Amino acid sequence: MNNSHDLRLIIESRIPIIIIETWEERRALTLLSKLGVQLAKPLYAWSASDGLRRADLVDSPSLPQTTSPEAALKHIRATNSPGLYALCDFHPYLVNEPLNVRLIKDIAMQAEAAKQCLIFISHALQIPAEFKRMTARFTLSMPEDHKLLAAIHREAQQFAKDKGRKVRTDRRALDKLVSNLRGLPLQDARKLARGAIYQDGAITESDIQAVNKAKFQLLDMDGVLSFEYDTESFAHVGGLLKLRDWLQKREAAFLQTQADAPKGIMLVGVQGGGKSLAAKAVAGMWGLPLLRMDMGALFNKYFGESERNVREALALAETMSPCVLWIDEIEKGIVADSNDGGTAKRVLGTLLTWMAERRQAVFVVATANAIQHLPPELIRKGRLDEIFFVDLPKPAIREDIFTVHLEKRGYSADNFSLEVLAEESAGFTGAEIEQAIVAAGYTANARDEALSTAHIVGELGNTVPLSITMSERIDALRQWCKERAVPAD
Repeated sequence: MNNSHDLRLIIESRIPIIIIETWEERRALTLLSKLGVQLAKPLYAWSASDGLRRADLVDSPSLPQTTSPEAALKHIRATNSPGLYALCDFHPYLVNEPLNVRLIKDIAMQAEAAKQCLIFISHALQIPAEFKRMTARFTLSMPEDHKLLAAIHREAQQFAKDKGRKVRTDRRALDKLVSNLRGLPLQDARKLARGAIYQDGAITESDIQAVNKAKFQLLDMDGVLSFEYDTESFAHVGGLLKLRDWLQKREAAFLQTQADAPKGIMLVGVQGGGKSLAAKAVAGMWGLPLLRMDMGALFNKYFGESERNVREALALAETMSPCVLWIDEIEKGIVADSNDGGTAKRVLGTLLTWMAERRQAVFVVATANAIQHLPPELIRKGRLDEIFFVDLPKPAIREDIFTVHLEKRGYSADNFSLEVLAEESAGFTGAEIEQAIVAAGYTANARDEALSTAHIVGELGNTVPLSITMSERIDALRQWCKERAVPAD
């Protein structure tokens, strides 16, 4: 994208009002100043602190009595000479300000004859309906990879100058840093690269998670979309061998954005069976940031807000690319009921459109407990690559799960009879096995005894697993998945 070329086309199309939503006000004004020279039009900028002044001349004084929004707009309306007028941080003066709206509309209607153009520059702008049809939106492009790499090199050179030693790194870590800085303005990218370098004088793969955390905070993505800091590696997931093998085969294609790169998967299974852990493990295995979409937080009481929430969340996920987007319990947001006024259907339509048209490297991991209720257009091939069924763990997998959770708590699995534990935990999910170990630990402490196999067996005997309390539902799920899904193990 060529910012100068594209913005010049909009201006030359004589569109009277241009909207630029950006945090980079200085960059936008610099671009407009250059275009003003090319088009032989002066550039005026307005701010609440300075009023109107020539922004393309050094040390240009403010025009008298133009500090208030109303006075500035009246001055522009009364001026018949050509010009570009950049109004910075004007958003507070558009909402519930009928006089300002009327003045802007007047200026827009005379703009073609006067060869004027209003450019609103702000981090966020709500455009009144009165002149919305007279506007065009322009988005500043984000820096390309070679510019990000050059920015990192400049920060490394500055570090060497300040500290008297070179920055340690390798090509893989450097490429990952560039990849994870995509979607940020150059100024913010340099700030994050500087933080990674000055922390320990090196750029390593261990810096990537901190960079992604800081990037998430800069983008202000809290709410419907959250950043998952705890992405488990697949070494901490018991079983799921077929899923793990599937992901390993496709990792390079996704990270290198090759043709036919994978789009995503659906994980369906018993509650507590490890679907959420598997979603985290995908990001950990591929070394990518994990974003979680909260389907329950999507719905807003105001008409159209839920769809807007989805669009904003998906756009922000693309900004964080390459990344893994975990849509947890997807059925909660897209399965319609009689009281939602069609919201679920509209949310589904927004999601399906994005899944078909997205161009950025966003790998979707959708988890569901009731896949039989999902619409067929979502789960068909082409939207997602595969549906994996996470069943109750088999005996060998249960041994792995016991080993993981015992060693996670500082116990050696060699001191326990894993075969006995696996046999006694038939029908248990991974979450239920973990809770049995936790409960057994409390029991052992209360008796002032070392945790043993007997303690855990006792807790297993006191637990009624979900496979019994909800046996009918689990049997129906297994039957559905038998011919429609691939076993994760």
